[in-house]
Amino acid sequence: MSALFTPIKLRGLALANRVMVAPMCQYSAENGEANDWHFTHINTLALSGAAMFCIEATHVEAIGRITPGCLGLWNDATEAALKPILASVRKHSKTAVAMQIAHAGRKGSSHVPWNGGQLIPISEGGWQTVAPSAVPHKEGEAAPLALDAAGLARIRDAFASAAKRADRLGIDALEVHGAHGYLLHQFLSPIANKRTDQYGGSLQNRMRYPLEVFDAVRAAFPADKPIGVKVSATDWVEGGWDLAQTIEFAKELKKRGVDWIDASSGGVSPLQKIPLSPGYQVPFAQAIKEAVGVNTIAIGLITEAKQAEEIVASGKADMVALARGMLYDPRWGWHAAAELGGQVQAPPQYWRSQPSTQKALFGTTTFGAR
Repeated sequence: MSALFTPIKLRGLALANRVMVAPMCQYSAENGEANDWHFTHINTLALSGAAMFCIEATHVEAIGRITPGCLGLWNDATEAALKPILASVRKHSKTAVAMQIAHAGRKGSSHVPWNGGQLIPISEGGWQTVAPSAVPHKEGEAAPLALDAAGLARIRDAFASAAKRADRLGIDALEVHGAHGYLLHQFLSPIANKRTDQYGGSLQNRMRYPLEVFDAVRAAFPADKPIGVKVSATDWVEGGWDLAQTIEFAKELKKRGVDWIDASSGGVSPLQKIPLSPGYQVPFAQAIKEAVGVNTIAIGLITEAKQAEEIVASGKADMVALARGMLYDPRWGWHAAAELGGQVQAPPQYWRSQPSTQKALFGTTTFGAR
């Protein structure tokens, strides 16, 4: 039996396989509100065969967006915009729907990637960003404002509020974004965090605010629904955040009941040097799993079914998440199951696509005509 297509349980959420569609920013929202692009994107990938689909980084306040086109969940309008999309997913798919909640911090107010992705000055429609310290992401950029006690409380409460809205929408799981150089990662990394109060300096102090945010989200979301955290396991910069510190952070999260660690890397500094290769981040998931004993999700240039199978079967991670591979092949889960001898769910409208050599790919199916 394929390890990739065996079930896993995360709190009260039972998943039929170990594949997740990773959260992928679409940079296509308006005032944080989802629209017809999200309807098409989410509904398409909800039929991928993955047991869980994670909605892209969904920002907890307007100035927490990466770009003006980023998705949000901070008011009634952003909440309402997601309702018809989720209703459609539930009608046609049995995939679990997760949501990644996020705040971009000093990496906010950026142009969308296809327009260069650089900082938008306030004079050109951008906004004043915030961060642990008044240190710009790139040399020559305008500095963010260092968050004071009121700002820290506002954002922590915004994460909790977004969690409550997500529950009202029927979201099955949450992932707190603590990676890729965004706000919570900025607190963790000594590259971005130069504070001298209780939120800066020592590892314990740098972890304090991200842990407070996790606690607030956990308290606001139903106890039977799982919450994971995405981390950058290393900054890929000397003197920055690294795997050893990530393991200590994961240990603290485990004490607080985290349900998975999604192990990515990089994003906090343009000086990073990342050695890209297939599965290059898998060793991070494995190291965290072995040291902490928590569920891990492996990500990063995982594209082949046998590659994903080996990761799970060998115990390097409990699940895999695919992003670009899913965009390129929106039925990746089907094709992986066919190759590995697994089984996936598909809507009856598509049952006739089952290959003649794969009669059990979609389970028990019938199709008749007169």
